[in-house]
Amino acid sequence: MTRPVTVITGGSGGIGAATCLRLAADGHDLVIGYRRDADAADAVAEGVRKAGARGVVVAVDTAVEADVERLFDTAEEQLGPVTGLVNNAAVTGPFGRLADTETADLRRVVEVNLLGVLLCSRRAARLMAARGSGVIVNVSSAAATLGSPGEYVHYAATKAAVDTLTVGLAKELGPDGVRVNAVAPGVIDTGIHAAMGDPGRAERVGATTPLGRAGRPEEIAAAIAWLLSPEASYATGAVLRVSGGR
Repeated sequence: MTRPVTVITGGSGGIGAATCLRLAADGHDLVIGYRRDADAADAVAEGVRKAGARGVVVAVDTAVEADVERLFDTAEEQLGPVTGLVNNAAVTGPFGRLADTETADLRRVVEVNLLGVLLCSRRAARLMAARGSGVIVNVSSAAATLGSPGEYVHYAATKAAVDTLTVGLAKELGPDGVRVNAVAPGVIDTGIHAAMGDPGRAERVGATTPLGRAGRPEEIAAAIAWLLSPEASYATGAVLRVSGGR
């Protein structure tokens, strides 16, 4: 059997990095998209190779169509037909009320979190539908239903759009043999909180969940890996919430 080839955006840290390592252990070859931190992306690729998988690193801004096309072209040329896509790249913008948010921050959140997912999904759909198989997993957020007032309602709105995209695209591509699902994490202990100016947020918010803690990136990676696997062969159009009960 040929090995699955999975493209993952935002693969240099946090949930993305954990997912790359989990998928490599599960037998996937990976194309690791990243935006800024080349050293971190290279370190993830090295971990992928140590797990016995092939790993290719590609700098990509998912909001730029030419970058997305290059990402998939590289995957097909260096690793083979793309069988899976994980739309993980996302930004939140600074924490705060919508009334205080700069227009440039709003635009960037929409461009990365929604347009970027659309562009990547469109290219994957073209490739996968023509071959009659494939899997897309979108990384959404529990914020899509919680709204995240006072923190980032603009981010929450884009993730709600990702949920709708997941359902609609699953119906559109199902007859072509392509499954589309999403994972909606709750608060996860990654560096994104510190980057947005609130390093203690994961511990503080995690303590308010029914499970009493923040999630770990590896726990989200496990859910993504399942949705990509043959074990989830009858799952499409699902948004799997992994949020500690919140």
